[in-house]
Amino acid sequence: MPMIDVYAAAGKFSDKHKLAQDLANAVMKWEKVPPINLFKKNTAAFVHELSPDAISNAAGDSDYVRVQVLTPVGVLNREKQIGVVRELTDLVAAAANDPTLVDRTWVLITESPDGGWGINGHANTGEDILSAAQSELKKQGP
Repeated sequence: MPMIDVYAAAGKFSDKHKLAQDLANAVMKWEKVPPINLFKKNTAAFVHELSPDAISNAAGDSDYVRVQVLTPVGVLNREKQIGVVRELTDLVAAAANDPTLVDRTWVLITESPDGGWGINGHANTGEDILSAAQSELKKQGP
């Protein structure tokens, strides 16, 4: 159940809520998890607006966006990593209405260790998440 953080200069995106929801849905799609509440309610994106002078590369340029995806360990194989990075980059550029932003969007994928994702005061392992998903799917029936 990933968490996505987007860091960009204030005013970059006119509809931050839509961007956050689009990013969360894209990562769920690439993770290939079922669209059950366990995943829909616990996959989230956060758009952080920074003052333009709070961003710079070594050359002094500040028109960049950083997207960090925190996902459970082993969920994204190489094909999925490539797909996530491409789709999130495209979503960011579209949300900014700036096709050139694809060249200035950094996407970092970080894997949370097993047991390193917590909610409701419990650090969940991959097995915990799988068990909860199976339980929810059983309640839904065929």
